[in-house]
Amino acid sequence: MSRTLVKKALVIGLLTGMFSSAQAQNLEPFEGVQPSVLHDFRVVPYADGVISPWSMNWLPNGDMLVTEKYGDLRIVRNGEVLEGSVPGVPEVFSRGQGGLFDVLPHPDFANNQLLYLSFSKPQGEGASATAIVRGRFVNDELVDVEEIFVADHQGASHYGGRLAFDADGYLYLTLGDRQAPPSGDLESHPAQVTTNHQGVIVRLNDDGSTPTDNPFSGMSGYAPEIYSYGHRSPQGLAFHPVTGVMYMTEHGPQGGDELNVIQPGQNYGWPVVGHGVNYGPGTPIHETLSQEGMVDPIHYWVPSIATSGLMIYNGSQFPRWNGSVFSGALRGEQVARITLSPDGSAAVTEETLVPGIGRVRDIRQGPDGYIYLAIEDRSRQPTAIVRLEPAN
Repeated sequence: MSRTLVKKALVIGLLTGMFSSAQAQNLEPFEGVQPSVLHDFRVVPYADGVISPWSMNWLPNGDMLVTEKYGDLRIVRNGEVLEGSVPGVPEVFSRGQGGLFDVLPHPDFANNQLLYLSFSKPQGEGASATAIVRGRFVNDELVDVEEIFVADHQGASHYGGRLAFDADGYLYLTLGDRQAPPSGDLESHPAQVTTNHQGVIVRLNDDGSTPTDNPFSGMSGYAPEIYSYGHRSPQGLAFHPVTGVMYMTEHGPQGGDELNVIQPGQNYGWPVVGHGVNYGPGTPIHETLSQEGMVDPIHYWVPSIATSGLMIYNGSQFPRWNGSVFSGALRGEQVARITLSPDGSAAVTEETLVPGIGRVRDIRQGPDGYIYLAIEDRSRQPTAIVRLEPAN
């Protein structure tokens, strides 16, 4: 047998084995070329053996960091998940939707080694709140860990937890409404009350302090950290790599998942306006679909696909996808690719990729330009991180 044939046989055997080890994700249907409007692609396993992954990110040396919902931070080096959890991660409240959420290196990580984690912090007697810690990531350990922010929000779930830095080095965190039920007076819902952190995005300095130029800084009746409010369960957060515009996805109830362009100081309407209905009977929640003084989404899903991680592509591997918004989906078990208008203010088309692949919790563009998916298994079975590669 020629060296070329031997190499092909080894590659095929490796890929077959990796697909076999991730059967809980039902990856076998995705072994061949997957069609798409602009780019045909392949689904290639990258790292096998993570449990309930929530977020992925990369360090300058090429290592991938993965948060596992139940409290572990894992290192993926050269496609291999290293044994054990990174020391130094704080205790998390891992019941229900709580757990270890996002991992985010500082924009100047190469010089300061600062790493940020968001998580649900235990607060005694079953209570918890979304919090941020930062520490220095040195020799595969998190050291000098300090808590820099704890949200003022109470409830059962809808923690939010997505982190992002903007081009100016400000840190943003999404915070859910903690599943506070809508009442007869929708305007009194906690997501419409601006003195707390329920249903908001907050903007912080990199040390957790509050920027003095926040939209509500110094104003009576507003928590100064608030950047936007009126959100339900924000699950995705990303800045456009060219324009710097902030995009966010959030869950609606049974319907009304939203893709929003986030503007400072604006009210996004939950629960006064929206496209969802109550669980169970499907009775109406909202007063109307739109209202003056509240920002409408640029795209919404009915029924809900349970949007998750969010990414705007800007790489060389899929050049015709540049500028497209990619959202993972939990209940929808897919990736949604959304084309924006030239000015980025409207959604023009939507394409469904990899339908049925499993609960896509996070989606990221890697340093290599490939698209990585973290797929969770709710039964806590080990799963694989996969990546999309061009078919050619």
